[in-house]
Amino acid sequence: MFHVKLPGHDAIARQADEHLVTHKVKLPRKIVEHPFRQVAKRVLIALLVLAATALIVYADHDGYNDNSDQSVDFLDAWYYATVTLSTTGYGDITPVSDAARLTNIFVITPLRVLFLIILVGTTLEVLTERTREEWRLNRWRSTLRDHTVVVGFGTKGRSAIQTVCATGLKKEQVVVVDPSSKVIDAATAEGYAGVIGDATRSEVLKRAEVHRARKIIIATQRDDTAVLVTLTARQLNKAAKIVAAVREEENAPLLKQSGADAVITSASAAGRLLGLSVLSPAAGMVMEDLIQQGSGLDIVERPVIKAEVGRKPRETDDLVVSVLRGHRVLGYDDPAIGTLALTDRLITIVRATPGTQVAPDARPLPQD
Repeated sequence: MFHVKLPGHDAIARQADEHLVTHKVKLPRKIVEHPFRQVAKRVLIALLVLAATALIVYADHDGYNDNSDQSVDFLDAWYYATVTLSTTGYGDITPVSDAARLTNIFVITPLRVLFLIILVGTTLEVLTERTREEWRLNRWRSTLRDHTVVVGFGTKGRSAIQTVCATGLKKEQVVVVDPSSKVIDAATAEGYAGVIGDATRSEVLKRAEVHRARKIIIATQRDDTAVLVTLTARQLNKAAKIVAAVREEENAPLLKQSGADAVITSASAAGRLLGLSVLSPAAGMVMEDLIQQGSGLDIVERPVIKAEVGRKPRETDDLVVSVLRGHRVLGYDDPAIGTLALTDRLITIVRATPGTQVAPDARPLPQD
């Protein structure tokens, strides 16, 4: 097996290996009750079944015979209920009347079965849960197509998922990959599927079905890790769109050579925003507003509508920043644009409406 080792990554890799043995893929699940409360409920139900059986026996105590004193009192009824429900059955107290025997057949026997189910409920629940989880995992793998894989669920990864989901992408179509089990637990709690492991290993990315993904977002903490993840992901999927984030601008060309379609330099972008805020606080506020998705102003990509065909970018109702024509991005004042065509796409600044999603064909642009 091919292993990739980076300085300082040995501890993370060992932690990931330990979890991969038992927790390869985690799917989002509903919050269940605390185990103590579940046990307390079962104990309470078992006691109620025992009490009901004892009362039934005592109500017809004349139909039972005790070998010791030939009579059945209240204590004997509880004793008989206990040994009967637990299937111990010493035989010292027995039903002798027809009514008592019919009661044992049609009432006490079903209560005995219920009591046994409660006793072995934990084991049955574990087996059932394992079967259900395996079925969910197999069904998830068989239906997962054209999804989005996010490597790293830190601040950058979370923001990227929120931006993508704002376009209408369902949470079921997002898979998070991270070496920390706690991070994956947080991701599954928010409704995303998660894979625990080092994304530089092809085996881990295969568990995320990266070879069938449409988009791959790489938001790791280290630039060297981002390069290795990009190389591995591109090797497994030649057609997916890969967007990666790096801290240092000098590593961006290397990441593009590794197969990334777009590279966001987080450190330099933050530095430019800081400098702009010093020179013009108002301009800095506008840029920060554009970066924050879903509030104030948003920058989106949308198709040209029929009413805009033949017009110039400045003649549209929206504030057009650039025009996407084929694989070229043209500025709003570029003479090569001429007039808008139906096949063009516009990059515009629009007023965001809190609490609403962006139309599926109007995609928010990747934020730094």
